[in-house]
This record gives sequence, structure tokens and C-alpha cells, in this order.
Amino acid sequence: MLLGAMPIALFLSGCVALDNSSPIDSCKAAPGQSYIGRTASSEIGGELLALTNSREIRWVPPGIIVTADYKFGRLTVAYDQAKRITTISCG
Repeated sequence: MLLGAMPIALFLSGCVALDNSSPIDSCKAAPGQSYIGRTASSEIGGELLALTNSREIRWVPPGIIVTADYKFGRLTVAYDQAKRITTISCG
């Protein structure tokens, strides 16, 4: 009985559709580079989101390790002890 079901299982597993399209990253970090050196705040975060066409922002405080995963549409903004923005990148 088990062997009779095997060809059906193999046939059905061949019916999986794969999405080969690449996701499009809306984030553009270049326009935000002029904000390096400015004081990090929610107001500045809102400006950066609009300026870089990003969907979300990830703030990285000093000394914090973040995952290296790349997330489309996310802006990553790191700042120092004085809350001055040090880096702005997508992902």
C-alpha cells in the first residue's frame, strides 16, 4: 500500500510553483548620507524614511550587535554615545 502512494507523492511534489522574481528594494541610502553627524531623533527618523524611500527604520545604539540579515525596504541608522548619527545604510 505504501509503495502505491509513492508515485502520487512524487507527482504532487512536482506541482510546486517557484517564484523566481527578485524582490525590489525600495531603500536608497545615498540621499540620507547628509544626515550623518546630526542628532538621532524620531523626527530625524521620519525625515530619513521619507528621504530614502524606506518602509522601516532600525536604530543601532553604540555597542549593540545587530543581525546581518538583509531586509528589503529597511534603513539601518547607527549612532554614537552623543546620539550623533554615524552610519546610514539599507538592509
